[in-house]
Amino acid sequence: MDMQLAALALRNGYRKIYEEVLPSNPDAVCITLSAIFFCSKTVDHPQTALPSRNFLVVEDCMNAFKTRLECSISCFSAPRRGQCGFLKCSEINMATAGEALLALMGTRNSGQSIRTQNVLAACAIANIVKSSLGPVGLDKMLVDDVGDVIITNDGATILKQLEVEHPAGKVLVELAQLQDEEVGDGTTSVVIIAAELLKAADQLVKDKLHPTTVINGYRLACKEALRYLEKNLSIPTDELGQESILGAARTSMSSKIIGSNADFFSEMVVKAAELVKTVDPSGKVIYPIKAVNVLKAHGKSASESMLIEGYALNCTVASEAMPRKISNPKIACLDFSLQKAKMHLGISVVVEDPEKLEAIRREEMDIVKRRIDKILKAGANVVLTTGGIDDLCLKQFVEVGAMAVRRCKKVDLKRIAKATGATLISSLANLEGDESFEASMLGTCEEIVQERISDDELIFIKKTGARTAASIILRGANDVMLDEMERSVHDALCVCRRVLESKSVVCGGGAVEVALNVYLEAFATSLASREQLPVAAFADALLVIPKTLAKNAAKDSITLCGKLRSFHALANQDPKFKYAGLDLIKGTVADRKSAGVLEPLISKVKSLKFATEAAITILRIDDLIKLDKVEPRGGDECH
Repeated sequence: MDMQLAALALRNGYRKIYEEVLPSNPDAVCITLSAIFFCSKTVDHPQTALPSRNFLVVEDCMNAFKTRLECSISCFSAPRRGQCGFLKCSEINMATAGEALLALMGTRNSGQSIRTQNVLAACAIANIVKSSLGPVGLDKMLVDDVGDVIITNDGATILKQLEVEHPAGKVLVELAQLQDEEVGDGTTSVVIIAAELLKAADQLVKDKLHPTTVINGYRLACKEALRYLEKNLSIPTDELGQESILGAARTSMSSKIIGSNADFFSEMVVKAAELVKTVDPSGKVIYPIKAVNVLKAHGKSASESMLIEGYALNCTVASEAMPRKISNPKIACLDFSLQKAKMHLGISVVVEDPEKLEAIRREEMDIVKRRIDKILKAGANVVLTTGGIDDLCLKQFVEVGAMAVRRCKKVDLKRIAKATGATLISSLANLEGDESFEASMLGTCEEIVQERISDDELIFIKKTGARTAASIILRGANDVMLDEMERSVHDALCVCRRVLESKSVVCGGGAVEVALNVYLEAFATSLASREQLPVAAFADALLVIPKTLAKNAAKDSITLCGKLRSFHALANQDPKFKYAGLDLIKGTVADRKSAGVLEPLISKVKSLKFATEAAITILRIDDLIKLDKVEPRGGDECH
């Protein structure tokens, strides 16, 4: 009977707090303190509720009630202006009374839930680009908010156009852009590998393996994979000669829109990369592919694109009376306008005599005339400027038979100045304060000519004097096709540069990933620590590349991957098996080295490093706190 009375008293007190205290005091702190005060009073004076002989029973019941009440009340918080005083329990996520006292205005996710959310976001990003991997991958059509269309299968371009809001998804988008900047190719592969590593790590953590152990295992596996890759799988380009560079360019283009003309474009790209070869101050040979100017012109087919040994400028002469072709020209590059001089804004001149006003006007015209005379007397017969040229100045150039081109892009003039040996000057002023122009500032080339390509006129600066230059003119049916051709050529140029500078290649077609899978599985069995599991998971994650390649080619991925693993398992007995990869056209396993399916070594190295670091970065996250936008309180409202 006493226990029933105690339970009745507790139930009445519980109901009293929720019915009387809560509506008038919705603040969580006030409610919690009220509950503690109520319980403490009942415990201190039990006779108010029950006979004194049942004090111990009441005390136990009160302690249990106090704990339950505090946990329940912690689901409430102080209401904002114009809002209800309740928050969803799912948003609080096991909130405690301490957090209520901190007044955290936002949502918090922690533990396994946030880790799983990050993995799902990464997998969603990878699934977008997964079907575009390989020589028979499919394209994506991207339409922005203004209706512009992009059709591509380049991973970096696809992810760059997406507006990803999830923080973990943004990490993978930045990962693809980093791979594109560093290597220029392999952007799709690095995203797919990173997502697969995250998926494997999430499963290990669900199996009660600590994230720190998984991270250490991944770092160990990545280190061993890179060591084995550079020591056993790399092929020096000296061993294959020029064919290694052509094969790498051809492999890069095989999955692009110009894949059907890969032989034609690979020769063009390799030749263009070699034309811009130069030596830096430290004596190292470099290939600045940005010096290769790529222009697009409508009409004709892709196979009628051309390579110009020189620089192609998308401009025309300033006047039809000027010559369109000059042999052995002297080129002046100017970064200012050749127009009538005007006083700066804010300067005023008060003239009382009208004749003096006319003298000022004549002097303004004479200033620019003297500048042009100095340039022409130095021997210049071709003038390229980023600014405008007015009619008065054009007359001077026409009279002497010189060619003048206005409104050139500054980046083009910088490249032309380097190629021809000219000096890009922004003013004729010298150290003495006078204006002068010397012949040493002029550049040279074999010929400069204006020709019509499609509907546009281009100026070709052929066989430049200081260093060689290259320009590629792409032909195609429409802008969408030409844009994708430009991206494909850019990727191929990046691959050529990496092969020429690193002088090492590896076999494609999934050969590297399967070889690393076989090696890391054997390496994992030699470990006697917990890192054995993440190393084995790292090895299994690498198989996603050959599986995706086979799946995109409509082949049986399980059969092909099993056969490919068996080939690489025999590589210790016969070294030729380590070059085995997938032939996706025939659906078989074949020697990729002899077929010329090659990739830069640096591409695979960077892919593994970047994917591992991205996976570790996301895996280290165990808490997400997203603060709500704080609304301004009080103050006068503007009307």
